Amino acid sequence: MREVKLSSRLTVLSMGVAAVLCAQAASAATPADMPNTTLQTITVTANSSVRDSVQEDSVYIDDYTPAAQASHLSDFLDVVPGVSVGGTSSVNQRIRVRGLDDTNLKVTIDGARQEGALFYHMGDVTIDPDLLKQAEVSVGNNSVTLGNDAIGGAVAFETVDAADLLKPGQKVGAKLHAGYGSNNDELLTSATVYGAPTENIDLLAYYGKRDANAGEDGKGRKIQTEDSEGENILLKAGAYVGSDHHVGASFSRTENKGKFPLRPDFPAGGWNPIIPQEVKRDTYALDYVYSPANQLVDVDANVYQTSTQILRNSDGVPGFEFDAEVKTTGGKVQNTSIVDSSIINGVPGVHKFIAGVEHYKKESEMARDFGKASTDEATNTSVYLEDQWHMGKLSLTPGVRYDRYESPEYVSAGKTYDNVVGALAASYEIAPRTQLFASYTQLFNGPDLSQTIFNSDGVDTYVNNDLKAEEGDNAEVGIATTLRGLTMADDSLKLSAKYFETNIENYIEFVRAGGSRTGMNCTTGQLGTSAAPEACQGVINNDEDFKIKGVELSADYRADNFNMGLSYARARSKGEETGYNISSVSGSGSESGDKYMVNLGYAPTSTTELGWRSTYVADVTPNTAGDDNEKPGYDVHDIFMTYAPTQIEGLKATLGVYNIFDETYASHASRNSIDDAYTDFEMGRNIKTSLTYQF
Repeated sequence: MREVKLSSRLTVLSMGVAAVLCAQAASAATPADMPNTTLQTITVTANSSVRDSVQEDSVYIDDYTPAAQASHLSDFLDVVPGVSVGGTSSVNQRIRVRGLDDTNLKVTIDGARQEGALFYHMGDVTIDPDLLKQAEVSVGNNSVTLGNDAIGGAVAFETVDAADLLKPGQKVGAKLHAGYGSNNDELLTSATVYGAPTENIDLLAYYGKRDANAGEDGKGRKIQTEDSEGENILLKAGAYVGSDHHVGASFSRTENKGKFPLRPDFPAGGWNPIIPQEVKRDTYALDYVYSPANQLVDVDANVYQTSTQILRNSDGVPGFEFDAEVKTTGGKVQNTSIVDSSIINGVPGVHKFIAGVEHYKKESEMARDFGKASTDEATNTSVYLEDQWHMGKLSLTPGVRYDRYESPEYVSAGKTYDNVVGALAASYEIAPRTQLFASYTQLFNGPDLSQTIFNSDGVDTYVNNDLKAEEGDNAEVGIATTLRGLTMADDSLKLSAKYFETNIENYIEFVRAGGSRTGMNCTTGQLGTSAAPEACQGVINNDEDFKIKGVELSADYRADNFNMGLSYARARSKGEETGYNISSVSGSGSESGDKYMVNLGYAPTSTTELGWRSTYVADVTPNTAGDDNEKPGYDVHDIFMTYAPTQIEGLKATLGVYNIFDETYASHASRNSIDDAYTDFEMGRNIKTSLTYQF
């Protein structure tokens, strides 16, 4: 399980939830200011960008959220207001931010972009939570540093380093972990060995296995897999060269094998047969940092290659057996300069200039029934400059970015898009520890690769050379404050409120063909009808523009050994002409009901922690063409305790009961239907226990 490097007098669960709920004052510490951790942590930050900015940090702080014995991304990412994760299996994890799924998000693992989509019935993010130390979430796009494929924001996963585990003065160490979940007989075992053989070198090797059977929903019905085997590998090495240079290398693999439904976002059985499948991600990364004693130079660079693959074995049944792969190769160089503004314009203050260049290529390859593989690719090159200008109580952050995007040949005829976007953020401290903030960011997203399983080198595909790139803007405004000494000298109450509007133009949609689907004319691209369907498939721009509006509110109270957090999040999309919501590849609309979270924590002793988390999601009825089925609301409660005996240093035990009242429900980010046979239900009551020993 995950450990937290803050005070043990706060519960693991409540610390995590509260951390992403609370607002940060301008003087709050950055991650570099945090004390060294001695146990592996998971960090979830709800910043609006991946940079240290007063405006975004005022909303939600960099702090630590435990994974709560996580086996699924939803076990920890769902605590971030505005974020939800659908899918109940390891091969169907689908992240949503304000209703937009991961095809509209920039997702990285150790800086490596995870581009493309394999199959719309599966998730696009393949990683096991046990590998992670940090997951940084940008809720909304508020910075030109994010770039293409980030209309809804970004999620940056980072795996654990040796430096995160080594104790002061320690040369070599190890961490053993075992966990069990009762609902699906899930067993997790892992071992990590790490060391610093010299003062300037650190090494880490991790191996973990996660085996599980089919779980059950609240009514006792089997969900998802018959059985699955997960295997994870992580190798890392880092070295300091002199006092200014650091180089690092890493390899990580997440592999899931098992008998999964043909369409993993539907319940297994009957029309949805279970077949042997394998989903694998390999990520290779190199990074370099140059930080001399010069405020004008702070270089951060990386190169990477990552691939995600689906292999299916249908025992010779035609149409089901295939090998689909998406590979992304890229790199980025970024420099940060600190300049006294009086040198530039005579105005007191500090400029923090962030300048960078990024290039990546994404490729897809598909072979069905052992036939010849079909391929396609797209490339993006961008340069950007951002200036974080701090002048006492006022901060201004203008930014500009240029993208040159060469689109896929069999999607939009390899069309090249040249685009420039700008951004401006501002914050002002109206009172001690109280800030008003606002931001405006223009958006750009070039046409993505087609879903890999449909890659056929243009066969039965309408190639749309008139396709426009998605564009738009994101605007946010809010307030954050911290109140101290309300009931006692050392207590604090942190409050934040944000309102946002995201406009999306030229929204790109995929049109299927076959059966009763309308399809497209192979020559003209004209849409067919249910009475007269066309033979080809392809992508089009939606005729109307969409607007997403919403609010995110949070409150966090801490006093001695007690902790309480509250949050509320709402996001609604609407077409300017029809009023329809943005469509969702997982069925129905992209809408989720209003989400409320309550978190309580209490540490009765220095060795024992208790936590409670309640999540209530209101019902919602999406407004989409031909589908207005209600997504029922749900109310889920979790409770757990941890115990770290003083007699055995490094030992920690955790026991938790998740979905205590055995609620039968489906996440609004998952496949939903009025018919239970077409709904991806979540797991019912699940008792988890885990034991970690680090020495």
